[in-house]
Amino acid sequence: MRLSSRAMGISPSPTLAVDARAKELASAGERIINFGVGEPDFDTPENIKEAAAQAMSRGMTKYTPVPGILELRKAICEKLFKDNGLEYQPGEIVVSCGAKHSLYNAIQVLVEEGDEVIVPAPYWVTYVEQIKLAGAKPVVIQTRPENGFKILPEDIVQALSPDTRLLILNTPSNPTGSVYTVAEIKALAEVLITAGIWVLSDEIYEKLIYDGARHTSIAAVSPEIKERTIVVNGVSKAYAMTGWRIGYAAAPAGVAKAMTGLQSHCTSNPDSIAQAAALEALRGPQQSLSTMVAAFAERREYILQRLDQVPGIKCGRPGGAFYVFPDVSAYFGRRLNHTTVASGTDLAALLLEEAKVAVVPGAAFGDDRFVRISYATSFENIKEGLNRIATVLCG
Repeated sequence: MRLSSRAMGISPSPTLAVDARAKELASAGERIINFGVGEPDFDTPENIKEAAAQAMSRGMTKYTPVPGILELRKAICEKLFKDNGLEYQPGEIVVSCGAKHSLYNAIQVLVEEGDEVIVPAPYWVTYVEQIKLAGAKPVVIQTRPENGFKILPEDIVQALSPDTRLLILNTPSNPTGSVYTVAEIKALAEVLITAGIWVLSDEIYEKLIYDGARHTSIAAVSPEIKERTIVVNGVSKAYAMTGWRIGYAAAPAGVAKAMTGLQSHCTSNPDSIAQAAALEALRGPQQSLSTMVAAFAERREYILQRLDQVPGIKCGRPGGAFYVFPDVSAYFGRRLNHTTVASGTDLAALLLEEAKVAVVPGAAFGDDRFVRISYATSFENIKEGLNRIATVLCG
């Protein structure tokens, strides 16, 4: 059997692979503590589920316009203006089957074969694979922990070439939780405007932010950068709606039209019932979001305190999302439970098999000195999981 080089060149998602192995062990009777998947453990709020039920009852089960129903696109415009100071028209909004789908659409319509796309590392695992699917080259820039894992303007300047087409910016970041300040965003925008390249701004964790920080969309800092930016967001993380698969992109009209055309031949419209739920999420009560963020903030404090007590572990303080990204390289070369650890991948495998704790190796995000631990799980699981990790690492 011959498969396309496109298919053979794609690597499976390491986060989903970890989750699959964790579920395999759980089905065999093991009690697994899963720190692997980036999914809120909260249920979708009742008002949102009720809106979906009502949509079904009134027969909203047919095709919708490809870029989403008009009322939802209007609600997204309202949200972008209220939260981000961004003015868009419904014709500049494309609703898709999750933010991942929105990212895919944007990359496909902006990037040609042979183009280069700058990706700060650590990065979300899918960016690099989607760039490769478009026939383009990922140009990975390694950021530094001492700088909060943030890309600097000079990093972009050094990475530029005649083939540079796009920068992917993710704030708050998965996996590091880094949040860029207004000044940092403005400095990046100046370089990007001068270079004349596009920005794909992944803002899916926008609402999950701590310590009084504020999210700034790069599209909001000047009209010039807005004209070269595609803003991607969705309802999955903020409203515990991962399975509903609703994401959206805000882009200049020409780009939005091209994304709509592409989507029309891939998925047609996003799920009609989920669109009704997303409309309620954006326009309905927001108290559930505040409750969830407060819980995540409490878990973050606890997990940082516990990790600080483990010898050799170094972990920065994330400003957003629901992950910590500790440096575990102090354990490289050590023998733990009859296994010599040489990388974050080795340590993640050891923790899963010996401690029955699932974490994602940093290799998935471009730096195997680290592992990613999600605190989108219960306090009970966090405490038990950290106890198990400490037992394996400290004996």
